[in-house]
Amino acid sequence: MKKILVANRGEIAIRVMKTAQKMGIKTVAVYSTVDRNALHVKFADEAVCIGEAASSQSYLRGDKIIEVAKELGVDAIHPGYGFLSENAQFAELCEKNNIIFIGPKSKAIEMMGNKLAAKDAVKDYDIPMVPGTEDAITDIEEAKKIATSIGFPILIKAAAGGGGKGMRIVEKEADFTSQMNRAISEAVNAFGDGAVFIEKYVTKPRHIEIQVMADSHGNIVYIFERECSIQRRHQKVVEEAPSAVLTPELRKKMGEAAVKVAKACDYLGAGTVEFLLDDKHNFYFLEMNTRLQVEHPVSEIIAGIDLVELQIKVAQGEALPMKQEDLKINGHAMELRVYAEDPLNDFLPNVGFLSTYILPEGEGIRVDNGIEQGTEVPIYYDPMLSKLITYGKNREEAIALMIKAIDNYQVEGVATTLGFGKFVMQHEAFRSGEFDTGFVKNYYDAEKLKAQHATEAEIAAMIALKQYLNDLKLVKLPN
Repeated sequence: MKKILVANRGEIAIRVMKTAQKMGIKTVAVYSTVDRNALHVKFADEAVCIGEAASSQSYLRGDKIIEVAKELGVDAIHPGYGFLSENAQFAELCEKNNIIFIGPKSKAIEMMGNKLAAKDAVKDYDIPMVPGTEDAITDIEEAKKIATSIGFPILIKAAAGGGGKGMRIVEKEADFTSQMNRAISEAVNAFGDGAVFIEKYVTKPRHIEIQVMADSHGNIVYIFERECSIQRRHQKVVEEAPSAVLTPELRKKMGEAAVKVAKACDYLGAGTVEFLLDDKHNFYFLEMNTRLQVEHPVSEIIAGIDLVELQIKVAQGEALPMKQEDLKINGHAMELRVYAEDPLNDFLPNVGFLSTYILPEGEGIRVDNGIEQGTEVPIYYDPMLSKLITYGKNREEAIALMIKAIDNYQVEGVATTLGFGKFVMQHEAFRSGEFDTGFVKNYYDAEKLKAQHATEAEIAAMIALKQYLNDLKLVKLPN
């Protein structure tokens, strides 16, 4: 490959471009009118505007992106995550135009993109699954009978969905009809498909995912696990690798199960197999994400590899340079997604002008960043500014470094999840490793965070006053 088009924006576009640059590959950025001064546009070797601000008129215009790729003699397209990354039609369009899609084949994307089809594909591989329906449902009365037979609490999930949309936890039968209607409505709005399925709700679950990498020569490895249980609105905010609760035996078991899932769909490239882990450490297959994940840096750090580089090499037809036995876990990594959201106001987006934006630096600190000081955080896209990653010899060191990095991350102009990240890092439930996906619901209190902010501001003011008085003493007053 001599030239790659990155069909994305923000931090992930820059992340991909950095590896391409390291490999001596030229990069092309695409951008919307509102992103004309964005960091990823400046970083690329070439950049082309593909449409208006709305993603439906720009970053989701697969036809326009292919057109640009052909005009500029692009060899391959890297989709990042989000937008077109799990769009089987776009992958197929690349294939038809003799452009390499840096990701799996369209068939695998299609198969794993539908949760029911994914479960059907892996059912012959002896992989544990949560009890539930095998077919999509739209009939509410029929669904209620099935839910009652499974037993409450149950989970309603959009068959074509993801990101927490079209998902509802139902604690008791009386709430079922209203929640079912909401789930169907959300699924139609988000995915154009109102089909949902029902499964038993696993109480106190942990969200554990396994990173896999597969080449076109039949080799598949698992690159250990990521703990992704700290979530808001069913979406991750804090991730770490490895998990604090997996034993080497359980890690091997889950890793081998993930490899089987990849085999079931003839997978190629980087992918993630997601599992639920219950309080007795039984695991259940959840779904497969057929792309690079937001939280991939923590896996890269503990395994000492560049996943984007492997993606590119595998897409070129190269064999994986390692076997499973070559991979070892070294140290511990933490990641905080730094969103322009207000944790004091139900994590609602809080976009605006970044009057101050200074990143933390130092050994063991990595920031995958997508924006700069003096620019506007646009309202049209996901409000993630960056990913703050820390690495230590052990979990305690990674946590301590994360707290320090958060304190040195300066942002003014928008509210961010930095304060929430510090709250998590300092909480006893997180530090002990005894937490699950209910962490925010069970422990997070916006009022406590407000009080913490007030105390920190008071201490800062006292330090500033003391310094001011000391400075006055040094100044000689005129006679």
